[in-house]
Amino acid sequence: MATFEEEFKRIEKSIDRVTRSFIFPKKIDLRGGENFVQEGPNIIIGNHIGSYKDVAIMLRTVPRMIFFTANKMIFDKKEASELVLRHLHRHMGKFGGFVHLILIPLYSYMVHFVSGHVAKIGSIPVDIYGSKRESILKCQDYLRKGRAIIALQGRGRVHPKDPNPYVKSFRRGVSIMAYNLFKQEGFAVPVTPMSIFGTHIMWGVPATIKVNVGKPLYIRDYWGGGEVETVEKFRAALERRVSGLLYESLSW
Repeated sequence: MATFEEEFKRIEKSIDRVTRSFIFPKKIDLRGGENFVQEGPNIIIGNHIGSYKDVAIMLRTVPRMIFFTANKMIFDKKEASELVLRHLHRHMGKFGGFVHLILIPLYSYMVHFVSGHVAKIGSIPVDIYGSKRESILKCQDYLRKGRAIIALQGRGRVHPKDPNPYVKSFRRGVSIMAYNLFKQEGFAVPVTPMSIFGTHIMWGVPATIKVNVGKPLYIRDYWGGGEVETVEKFRAALERRVSGLLYESLSW
């Protein structure tokens, strides 16, 4: 059986075509790319405002093999299609259903490609409405093997009523992973903060997607006061940093 890395290499050209389609006709402005961790365990954490377009951005900007925690709906072709339709309705109301009908051949290709290959390249299915414990344990195993995992925060859309509509309040999962690995095994996994702006703009509309990458943060620098306090301090620090990167990118 092929490894995740071998499977990814086999379909790499197809992934390039599909991710281009996901963000068409937008351009990417990447800053701070030198801050990406090139090898060894790494968590990349960022805001999640553009549904499937955020996934495409990660695949097009991170210069190494990456593993996603992904909404488990995209692992099933029918549920993945419903997810795309829901995204269009959110942006376009009832007209979104008409657009979905017109573009069905394109969406069908995208959905079938993604749902048919996402498990083969090591993506980690997450029930966004259920328990995250199993996913956290699996992510920790990936990190022990020196892999880079992606942990986008939010549900893939802008939240206009939130204090920061573009950066949903971070969950504790990444901080818990970092805490467990440092306490149990003595290594501080680098957590790379990354902000994304522009993927919330509807597919097919020209725009510039701004991607800002910061230097890695380490939980050892926030250690003290017990597990709950350490995890919360690190969670808050990661959220602040991603928010700062996003606001910085708005001035470009």
